[in-house]
Amino acid sequence: QVQLVESGGGLVQAGGSLRLSCAASGSIVSINTMGWYRQAPGKQRELVAAITSGGTTNYPASVKGRFTISRDNVKNTVYLQMNSLEPEDTAVYYCNAEVRTGLRTRDYWGQGTQVTVSS
Repeated sequence: QVQLVESGGGLVQAGGSLRLSCAASGSIVSINTMGWYRQAPGKQRELVAAITSGGTTNYPASVKGRFTISRDNVKNTVYLQMNSLEPEDTAVYYCNAEVRTGLRTRDYWGQGTQVTVSS
């Protein structure tokens, strides 16, 4: 089994910063893409940032230039540095990882961490 544990959410004023962390543990052979998604009330879950095992990153236009994703492949941990936060960034943020365990590869999700940006 694989577990993803997130940390770092909270309440921040508009213009502030937060850093999210997500550590993967368990029977991990390797991790391909890791990413962060968010879901606001009444909205669909959306991609916030993704990073491949080789370090290639992907961001939607809504966060590009404000958010930075990074990973530590030794610690099986992915980070999301969020700067210049806006009230529209308020959501539950979920970590995702494509994990290979033995002969199988599948997606795993964290439990989610709340990010609230006040105006």
